[in-house]
Order: sequence, then C-alpha cells, then structure tokens
Amino acid sequence: MAEVKMKQEGAEAADIENRIIELCQQFPHGITDQVIQNEMPHIEAKQRAMAINRLLSVGQLDLLRSGTGLLYRMKDTQTASKMKGSDNQEKLVYQIIEDAGNKGIWSRDIRYKSNLPLTEINKILKNMESKKLIKAVKSVAASKKKVYMLYNVQPDRSVTGGAWYSDQDFESEFVEVLNQQCFKFLQTKAEAARDSKQNPMIQRNSSFASSHEVWKYICELGISKVELSMEDIETILNTLIYDGKVEMTIIAAKEGTVGSVDGQMKLYRAVNPIIQPAGLVRTPCGLCPVFHDCHEGGEISPSNCIYMTEWLEY
Repeated sequence: MAEVKMKQEGAEAADIENRIIELCQQFPHGITDQVIQNEMPHIEAKQRAMAINRLLSVGQLDLLRSGTGLLYRMKDTQTASKMKGSDNQEKLVYQIIEDAGNKGIWSRDIRYKSNLPLTEINKILKNMESKKLIKAVKSVAASKKKVYMLYNVQPDRSVTGGAWYSDQDFESEFVEVLNQQCFKFLQTKAEAARDSKQNPMIQRNSSFASSHEVWKYICELGISKVELSMEDIETILNTLIYDGKVEMTIIAAKEGTVGSVDGQMKLYRAVNPIIQPAGLVRTPCGLCPVFHDCHEGGEISPSNCIYMTEWLEY
C-alpha cells in the first residue's frame, strides 16, 4: 500500500511540474507564484513549492526578481549548459546583466541590485568574462566606466556612439567629409534641376532627393569603413538643415516604397539662403536642437559643449 501511495504522489508531482512548465512556455517573460496558484487552486502550497524547487534544482527554471516579487521563467538551453556548475550568486548576476539588455549595466548597479559585496561581484564578473558569458564595453557617456552585457549582444548606439565614434573618440573629420559629400550630392541634384529649363514647380520638385538616394550615393563612394544606415545619413542631413544649407519635406508614400517608413518619405534639397543669418544665430546656441535642455551641471551644458569650444577657437 505504501509503495502504491508513493507512486501516486510521484505521478501527481510530475503532473504539477509539467503544468508549471506549460505555464512558463505560455508566458515566456515569467510567471509569479500567484499565477501558479490561480491555475492550480487545488494544489497545496507545500506541493507547489516542492515542484518549483525541483524544477529549479534540475535547471529547467530561472528564478528572477521583479518589482512585484519573484518570477519563474523557462531557462534557455544554451545558457543552461554554459551556466552549469555556477553557484546562485553567479546566476543572479547573470540574470541582472541579461535584464539590462543591449544598454548594459555598471558594476555599481549590479552591486545595488544583487546586494553582493563589490569584491565578490568583481570576482564573478571576471569569471563570467573568461567563460564568454558576458563582455565589458566602454561607454562613450563615461570614458572611465565599463558596462556589462551578454557576450552575444550587440551594444546600443547610446553606448558605442554608433558610426561617429571610434575607440570612444568622436570622428569629427569623418563627419565633416560625410557632411560635405551629402551636401555636394544635393547641390548637384539642384543644379541639374535648374539646368532642365522646366517650369519652376517641376524644377523645385526634381531638386529633392530621398534619404535613401543620399545613403546609396555615400555607400557607392566607399568613403566609410563602417556600415552606415539610413538613420546615420539622416543624422548628417539634419546637421545640414541646422546649418541652413538644406531643407526637408515629408510626403506620403505607398507601402513598400524604397526609403519610406510608416507610409512617409523624407525628401531633402540644397538651398541658398536669401540673406545671411544674424550673428547670434551663427553661434552654436542659435542652431542647437537641445538648447532648452542645456544648463550648467546637466548632461548638456555650455562648459562641455564641443561645438561652442570649436566656435570660440575658430
């Protein structure tokens, strides 16, 4: 009788575990204990806890912390094999770094979230780097600080600075060359439109070029060692707009049209200013798109503005 009872309890425990796994697959971002309780109200808390602990011990579930409490989530099989033999502290640090995504996280924030001593965190980080579970990336926002992210994650542009930075140094010459070539392309387009001798409205419309056309031209020139996106080229075109050399208009476009986004397309054309701008407007502040966010002591301030420094030196 005792043997039959044990077999029944074992079958019930397996059913509970399978149901918990099904719930985790249904909610890949994780489930709380309350979700399990709602789905299996007839199961006692002790049975539920035993099933969860078993799934955690065999490495099928991850235990995560969230603002609302603890979450249970299916463990990634590749990560599970790499994390085999790791202790709970290392798993916790890995989860914190994983949650930070492609923007990474500083060791100070890992310490705050994990409540582990800094010496222990540094030891864990070094060990995980050697296993190629995580990597340290220098952030352009703080040159002396590193952020940590998963090894196979591509860092966000806010961390690396995108195409405009190389080893944390702003490539001002590269940006200037792109600026000149983009403007040259639009000037050529405008001159060709004027030489066509058509009516003014047709001339004006044909002088516009899409950001995709400018991007294609720059790619064909082969002046960039890094792969540039259309967004990168639009950033350069925006600087030309701030300089008063280019104007932009947005038109409706058919779905699937090359260069269109959400049914809209940005068009640019070179312009000649009718009158020279006033002296105050020529200062970086006169054209700065984040002028209202600029204040001493802030992330954007006159004391660390490279454009103001260059303008004063010029």
